[in-house]
Amino acid sequence: MRVTKRTSIAIRVLMYCASHSGRLVTKSEIANRCGASENHVAQVINQLAQLGFIETHRGRNGGLELARAPQEICIGEVFRAVEARVPITDSFADDGTTFPRLAATQLRDALDAACEAFFTQLDAIRLDTLIGDNCALREIIAPSTSSRV
Repeated sequence: MRVTKRTSIAIRVLMYCASHSGRLVTKSEIANRCGASENHVAQVINQLAQLGFIETHRGRNGGLELARAPQEICIGEVFRAVEARVPITDSFADDGTTFPRLAATQLRDALDAACEAFFTQLDAIRLDTLIGDNCALREIIAPSTSSRV
């Protein structure tokens, strides 16, 4: 399974917000520190807000913050919500253009089970454990405690 760029950005946004708890952060500072375009970050922020992972605040002093405590955000839940259910190969897509009997094979069931095992493994990880004692990550994602940029 391949993790999409959208999911990668979503996890970075959540880690950045968790590393800066107690203040609102901006999409531009996240894009800057996380190496993503502001456009992609804005799209992901919108999705994360709709899913209830973050809260956004408009206005001159606006920004975003986590909607829940980091220990309440399950990484498996984030992946399930953000990752599109893309078939592992196009041979297993239900688009009517590929060999139709493959959809009913045991291989498809095995691949579905493998994908679920991937998500289940991530269910054991909470956002706070990703940022907790990870000093190297904190230096990259939250190099200072200065006020908003």
